Amino acid sequence: MTLRVMLISPAAGPALRAARFDDDAPLDAAAAARAEAAAGALPAASTRLTAPSARCRQTARALGLDARPEPGLRDLDAGRWRGLTLEEVAAAEPEAVATWLADPEAAPHGGESVRALADRTGGWLDSLAGGDGRVLAVVEPAVVRALVVHALGLPPHAFWRLDVPPLSLTGLSGRAGRWNLRCGRPLGPAGAP
Repeated sequence: MTLRVMLISPAAGPALRAARFDDDAPLDAAAAARAEAAAGALPAASTRLTAPSARCRQTARALGLDARPEPGLRDLDAGRWRGLTLEEVAAAEPEAVATWLADPEAAPHGGESVRALADRTGGWLDSLAGGDGRVLAVVEPAVVRALVVHALGLPPHAFWRLDVPPLSLTGLSGRAGRWNLRCGRPLGPAGAP
């Protein structure tokens, strides 16, 4: 049987628009309205999940999903950079940012490396092996990128080469450990699955 794992990136609230390392800030009214407008475009799923962040939980609610939080799908732990913008961190710690962007094993912020994120979320994906059906999960863009890197066996530095727009659907389908990718469909009438 084929398993479909459909990943929805959250609406672009203030933290995403500011390129801020996750500070668990809620969505603003405009972002929630964009998610509500996309609610009718969701594919059917037997399992509905959400990352534990406020942004993902609120996006799931605005989309009309009764989704349960899945701790294994939490965002990258940015350590002491949490709540800061990339611009602020680059000004204060330019060498640390350069190292982090160049080396998937690096975690100069004291949190989680890109490799560790891909391993953790990949472990969650691997735990679904042998299953069938459809899983729909609202997860942070970094988690989408990490899952794509893991599923396709890409080198970890490819993480930085993947863009995940807000309120887009990325699909992984497969069986016996072989995944196919369908990426970046916008939610809404034009991108409805």
